[in-house]
Amino acid sequence: MGKNSVYDCVIVPLDKIHNRAGNITIIEGNKNVPFGIKRIYYLYDIPGGETRGGHAHKDLYQLIAAASGSFDVLLDDGKNKKIVKLNHPNYALLVVPGIWRELFEFSSGAICLVLASKKYSEDDYLREYNDFLKYKND
Repeated sequence: MGKNSVYDCVIVPLDKIHNRAGNITIIEGNKNVPFGIKRIYYLYDIPGGETRGGHAHKDLYQLIAAASGSFDVLLDDGKNKKIVKLNHPNYALLVVPGIWRELFEFSSGAICLVLASKKYSEDDYLREYNDFLKYKND
């Protein structure tokens, strides 16, 4: 998984069902998400100017969506970087293992929804950037 690149991280369109009462987007593991969902969490009430993330995962896949508002995601594979803006609740970003991510530029009231392929495991995290680079080069 250490060989994945930022180009393996792609936007995944999620179906939006619209009627006069509003919209609904349904997310199903192994259907419109390319993995089984083992954990769901969301970030909210993020103070202006704050960043989140600042780590990579060895084995975990994530699908990140702006359930409300907008924010940017910096993806870094140790050689290439790209920034993805998330601002539609029916589009999500697939983040593959071995990618450093930082979330920033949260709009007021933004809600970041994250679907994960595994339950929390501290052993899966690379929290120091130099450790991440070493992992990528091994």
